[in-house]
Amino acid sequence: MSILANKDTRVVIQGGQAGVNAARRMAEFCYLIKRPLNVEAFVYPPDAGKTNEIPYGSGLIAIPVYKTIAEATKNHPTINTSLVYIGADRAMKGGMEALDDSHIKVVSMITEGVPEKDAKLLGAHARKLGKVFNGPSSIGIISAGACRLGVIGGAFDNLVLSKLYREGSFGVITKSGGLSNEIIWICSQFADGITTAIGIGGDAYPGTDYVSYLEMFENDPQTKAVVIVGEMGGDLEERAAEWYGAKKRRVKLIAVVSGFCQESLPKGMKFGHAGAKEGMKGEGSARSKSDALKKAGALVPATFGALGPAIKETYEELLKSGQVKAPVEPASLPKLPKTVEEAMKADEVMVAPLIRTTISDDRGDEPCYDGYPASELINKGYEIPHVIGLLWDKRLISKQEAEIIKRIMMLSADHGPCVSGAYATILAACAGIGLSQSVAAGMIMIGPRFGGAVTDAGRFFKYAVDNKMSVDEFLTYMKKNHGPVPGIGHRVKSLRNPDKRVKELVGYVKSLNIKTPCLDFALQVEQVTAAKKDNLILNVDGTMAAVLVDIGFPVDSLNGFFILSRTIGLIGHWVDQKRQESRLIRLFDYLVNYAAPKRREVPPLK
Repeated sequence: MSILANKDTRVVIQGGQAGVNAARRMAEFCYLIKRPLNVEAFVYPPDAGKTNEIPYGSGLIAIPVYKTIAEATKNHPTINTSLVYIGADRAMKGGMEALDDSHIKVVSMITEGVPEKDAKLLGAHARKLGKVFNGPSSIGIISAGACRLGVIGGAFDNLVLSKLYREGSFGVITKSGGLSNEIIWICSQFADGITTAIGIGGDAYPGTDYVSYLEMFENDPQTKAVVIVGEMGGDLEERAAEWYGAKKRRVKLIAVVSGFCQESLPKGMKFGHAGAKEGMKGEGSARSKSDALKKAGALVPATFGALGPAIKETYEELLKSGQVKAPVEPASLPKLPKTVEEAMKADEVMVAPLIRTTISDDRGDEPCYDGYPASELINKGYEIPHVIGLLWDKRLISKQEAEIIKRIMMLSADHGPCVSGAYATILAACAGIGLSQSVAAGMIMIGPRFGGAVTDAGRFFKYAVDNKMSVDEFLTYMKKNHGPVPGIGHRVKSLRNPDKRVKELVGYVKSLNIKTPCLDFALQVEQVTAAKKDNLILNVDGTMAAVLVDIGFPVDSLNGFFILSRTIGLIGHWVDQKRQESRLIRLFDYLVNYAAPKRREVPPLK
């Protein structure tokens, strides 16, 4: 048997991520003892309506999240226990909500730092209702082979080492969360293990004391002995001694009290737990508590190190008297499935990668771009164009190439509010749309007629150069197979009104005295096309394309330069509209040619 937590325990967890982490540990225990997960619901108002996915073995279990305890128990009427993982300022409200629900009989509060007044009120309310309130500051409750509430017991390997997969004969009550795991392990090594272990928490006013739990253990036939671990401060241990000595008890009591060092330290000093602060040698001291427990008939080892042998001595007496039998260990135990990462690290599995990357790696302390650490690139004077070179073309470009890219980005960062991309972003901004969505709206406009001609222009100019075409051959080829030449032509600019961006970029690149076969060919094409119509000039898209191909960038990356640089301008337009608090835009009627039929009468429906 067990107390408080058993095979019929069904749990709701109140709280967010900390509660989810606890549920994962509880699922590990359920998997070990081959029982279904006993967590049926979460209560966490910010996530109400969602589910939390809890790993169980090699699968996931979706646990619903509710706004209130009442909703959780209405939908899951078998719930009878609540674990509280709520912040200290809201813990009392959550605890009261759980206690007031008729379905719930046990509430264990893990929250630390709960005000003493709140803890007293919760404990008193639970006693009034005939329910159990455990904590605050409790690590949880665990019944071997039956149920785990919280993270008590530690990691999966420790659950196995502590033989928590099957019932033993020793009950455990501790104030310290860390020591609870230690005592559970000691009971498994020096005896047959535990029935139930309870962390009551180290606050000055725990919801339930030693005596209440000793009474429960006394009434549990499977529990033959109880180990309590106390500490200086308060009078819980003295009351336990008084209870044990009041009459002959069925269970044997083993007790240790920490804090003898207090005798050498100033009075009133606190020792970690909120309740560990009173006494030196008198009432409330470790010595006083130990003496009271000895006097009551408990077995009190002289040191903590002697606790294991004392448990062993008690266990051997129980075996000899026939009160317990040596446990039968199972032939095999479930092993917690390894994650893919763990299995790969142990060379136990080969996983085919989902994607392949050759440009960056962020698995270390910082991202590496084509193998170069980002911080080193910064500290050695490299700039954004060099990062573009590494990520787009897997090479460290030269200073000249970096300067060309910088100028391309500066010249094409924006082209006013009237072009389609900027206008779309402005419309979205005025409609109250967020930054990323508004910029995305502008990005959607990039295509053959707005910025998207860079890649196509580069592809066709490169094709002509690679195939040693003349301009006439090229224009004939384009007319026959593709249509107008991408990168040639402008709606506004012409020979009489040239695009200064093109002149600036061409002039700078020519001043470098580098080979520019694509740019030279594009300029030759312009001479022919502009002679036919003066706005069929080499535009900024075509110039960017020719120059970028000439310095070695892959054709398929070329539109990226326009996208990257124009994003700067689109963000600027969004910020500008927000700064002005611009209102929703509606087209004026005079900007629309209403070519629809005039108003007319609707005929009868036949």
